[in-house]
Amino acid sequence: MAVKEGVGLGDAYGATLEWIKAQGGEKTGLAMATLMWICHAERPLQVDELRHALAVEIGATDFNSENAPSMGELLSCCQGLITVDKEASTVRVIHFTVQEYLCAHPDLFSRPHSVIAEACLTYLNSPQVKNLSYPLTDHQVAPFLKYASRYWGTHANKELSSHAVALGLQLVSQYEGHPSAVSLCEQVLPTKYTAGTGSSPHFSGLHCASFFGIVELVALFTNTLGCDINLGDCAGYTPLLWAAKNGHDGVAKFLLEHEDIDPNRPDNHGSAPLSWAADNGHEGVVKLLLSRKDVDPNRPDENNQTLLGYAAIRGRAGVVKLLLGREDIKSDRVDNQERTPLLWAANNGHEGVVKLLLGRNDIDLNRPDNQDGTPLSWAARYGHEDVVKLLLGRKDVDPNRLGQNGRTPLASAAIEGHEGVVKLLLGRKDVDSNRPGHNGRTPLASAAAVGQEGVVKILLGWKDVDPNRLGHDGQTPLYSAACTGHGGVVKILLSHNDIKPDKPDVYGQTPLFGAASNGHETVVEVLLGREDVNPNKPDNRGRTPLYCAARTGHEGVVKILLDHNDIDPDKPDVHGQTPLFGAASNGHERVVEVLLRRDDVDPDKPNKNGQTPLFGAAWDGHEGVTKILLGHDDVSPNKPDKSGRTPLWWAAKSGHASVVALLQPLT
Repeated sequence: MAVKEGVGLGDAYGATLEWIKAQGGEKTGLAMATLMWICHAERPLQVDELRHALAVEIGATDFNSENAPSMGELLSCCQGLITVDKEASTVRVIHFTVQEYLCAHPDLFSRPHSVIAEACLTYLNSPQVKNLSYPLTDHQVAPFLKYASRYWGTHANKELSSHAVALGLQLVSQYEGHPSAVSLCEQVLPTKYTAGTGSSPHFSGLHCASFFGIVELVALFTNTLGCDINLGDCAGYTPLLWAAKNGHDGVAKFLLEHEDIDPNRPDNHGSAPLSWAADNGHEGVVKLLLSRKDVDPNRPDENNQTLLGYAAIRGRAGVVKLLLGREDIKSDRVDNQERTPLLWAANNGHEGVVKLLLGRNDIDLNRPDNQDGTPLSWAARYGHEDVVKLLLGRKDVDPNRLGQNGRTPLASAAIEGHEGVVKLLLGRKDVDSNRPGHNGRTPLASAAAVGQEGVVKILLGWKDVDPNRLGHDGQTPLYSAACTGHGGVVKILLSHNDIKPDKPDVYGQTPLFGAASNGHETVVEVLLGREDVNPNKPDNRGRTPLYCAARTGHEGVVKILLDHNDIDPDKPDVHGQTPLFGAASNGHERVVEVLLRRDDVDPDKPNKNGQTPLFGAAWDGHEGVTKILLGHDDVSPNKPDKSGRTPLWWAAKSGHASVVALLQPLT
């Protein structure tokens, strides 16, 4: 329309609203009410939720669902400003700029939140809702129940009218067991307390008013109806705890002035109002509670966690500052995981909280948790550079302490690829850049094993890093990278002048051996490009890289190795088994075919027991390999081993009937 004709969006929306108003009568009223609900609802409304919301006559005793307008009517009277999101089945404005425009013109809607609150309460007070049996057998019976129950108080809090107070008091005075109470409980309480109950045990009108933070209703309820102000609901949440949890300062203040209030009454998990307020960062409520002499700021819950711990976990710097201002606060207390507030803050990257805690004299910077992780090691692992920088600024922090998984902070950062943290740690003069972890790997080897190219470059550029440092198993960083197939890291390491590309581990296995046995073709090619790499170098059991590639069926690696001029394709291991024997005994048909194409491979070469590759295939029942070998002229099918037994005998003994059928005619 106007937008396509080049008129500004604001002008287009203004013109559309003029058309809406020009409709006159019920159509204009319905359109404006629809836009008000869509703009000011706390979440997108389902089609039937909106229809039933618009059917409510504020102040009426009854609710008549037949008054609900059709979606077609709404689309028509709104002149194209709204649409139905078919995926979510919700009604929304056609573009976010429509909502921006409507919200920028508050004069379009008179007291929208009061109107919505009164509509929700009128609906909930109607006999059509009060008399519902719960749980509902058909949600469509009361599609507006869920929204009205969950958000009437939210709207009332934003714009409270005397009518809403009266309607609210009417609801909360008959609240326990009301369908609205059940619906609210199901939406805000843990499922284990509400699933399948169809009721709202102990969730009173006072709990509801405190949940929403409506001081006027809390006051009216306690003054006129009387109640147990410390009663917990099914989750153990008292009215004060709900107010603390949701940050309702006014309600908390009112309740705390009540002489019978118990400010420390915990929920079913041992969390007191103060813990909830601290956990959620509600500084106003925290101040109110801390001002009382009967509130213990160090009281732990069932996880042995205190409010300082929860505030540190969530990064609530304001709350932490309040708590640390008290002389009686225990700032280094551990929870069930042996974690201090400092460790939690460092782990979660809350720089502001870490800074506050570091200002204390009673903090142990190196205190480990039950995984041996320290504040520094956890911050390094998760890449929290600002926190790492703060911790490294302290002389009493140990940058080399082995933490979680037996790694140094440097190794933890290296494995995760946190280059900034790696640089910060290397900047400490007392950091041991070669210190191995419990697995014997240095930070360089750890980074190489997981392919962290950037970190490997940084470490190799550090003067003290040893590129050939052996782990407990004698493996170099190059071996770790080759074995795990990280070609980029292999190339980086090979470019270093001091690298030893053919250094074996304690088992005699070289980087080429590790790459070949794991099928890493690119790495094999890179290593074979080096003149100082011996392609035939055997391990302690005499197995060559080719033998292991053949035995594990890595055809691509076998081909690459066979293309190398210096390769010995028939070199046996200490048991006399050749690469062909290894491939045959493991049933790798394609590798067997590749090897048999070589003139320098003896297809009938026996091992030290006199057993040929055919023995290996027959013994283990590899019918396909047996066929391939029998098709070769140089294979002797009846050749006995040193014990006088033939391939047929071994196949029969092992119960491989199909192989027996192939060999028997040849005897």
